[in-house]
Amino acid sequence: MSGPTKLALTQDLPPPTEQPNVYPLSWHNKTAKLEEVWDASVREQWDPKALPWDTFDVESYTWEEREAIAYWWTILSVFDASAPPVFAEALIKTYEVHEEDAVRRCFFSVTRDEQNHEQMCGLAITKLLGSPSPLEHEPKTELGRKAKRNAQWLYYNGGRYWNGYKKAVPKYSLAVLFSSFLMGEIAAATIFHQMAAGCTEPVFKEAFRNIGRDEGRHMAICMAVMERDYPKLAKEDAAIITKQIRAGYLFLSAVLFEPPEEFWDIPADFIEVQRKCEAVARGAGFHIPDYEAKKENWKKAMLNLKGVLDKYDIPFPAIPEVGISGQEILQVDMDEIIPVF
Repeated sequence: MSGPTKLALTQDLPPPTEQPNVYPLSWHNKTAKLEEVWDASVREQWDPKALPWDTFDVESYTWEEREAIAYWWTILSVFDASAPPVFAEALIKTYEVHEEDAVRRCFFSVTRDEQNHEQMCGLAITKLLGSPSPLEHEPKTELGRKAKRNAQWLYYNGGRYWNGYKKAVPKYSLAVLFSSFLMGEIAAATIFHQMAAGCTEPVFKEAFRNIGRDEGRHMAICMAVMERDYPKLAKEDAAIITKQIRAGYLFLSAVLFEPPEEFWDIPADFIEVQRKCEAVARGAGFHIPDYEAKKENWKKAMLNLKGVLDKYDIPFPAIPEVGISGQEILQVDMDEIIPVF
């Protein structure tokens, strides 16, 4: 029995490849800024394992302090430790839509950077708790027990949003995706620089300095692509971006502010426990901005983002939690938005 006739025997050239598809490849480069950012990412590579861990004496901390600091790294891991697959999905999309070569490389660099941030979360948690997972750790204090329960709810919510992200990415253009990513980078760059300045533990101070520098580069990538694409943005995309910004605020507040209870499925005492953990961590020299400082950080980040979107006549959503007026977004549907990690 003979197989199907080979096309190459019946026609001179192959048919067009059905899109989206990573083939055929091309290496167009039009945005010089992205080449500069890629070069910076190569120069500024760092290895979490090469940080001064030999200066870190975990025994100098009480168990309550260890569990409180590990809790903060656990919150971060909900976002940063899930970021490699988030950006890997976006990296694949840049190939499927045949983005510029430098865009693809820049997204590869973000994926690699976020892998470093994930490793940093894992190293910090493992050394503080003596366990490779905050959910496998047997708490040594009452605060540690409550922190573990908080962590279980954080990961549960993260799992819900990952499923939403996978459904959303194929539906939206990169212009829409970049607005979500930029929002996270603006706020994250600020908080990591503050933590680097205020932290007393050398290994954490250096880690925060490196992570803050990475986030600044990621912000530059998003800005370069937005400046390229937003002047010709479709009106329907602008409306989606407004919703994305509101959803991104609600989602990222769990790590950069406090999780809004109407959006996050969390126990009634969740925020009380989180504030107690933060207070204990601060007392141990682990600088976490307090409530008012985090609120001010978010407000400045939102106003910076608003300044970007205003240039392109993209309506900004109201963020009443930090005193910013704008278009009211009454409901956020997780199946329709792109959670930013």
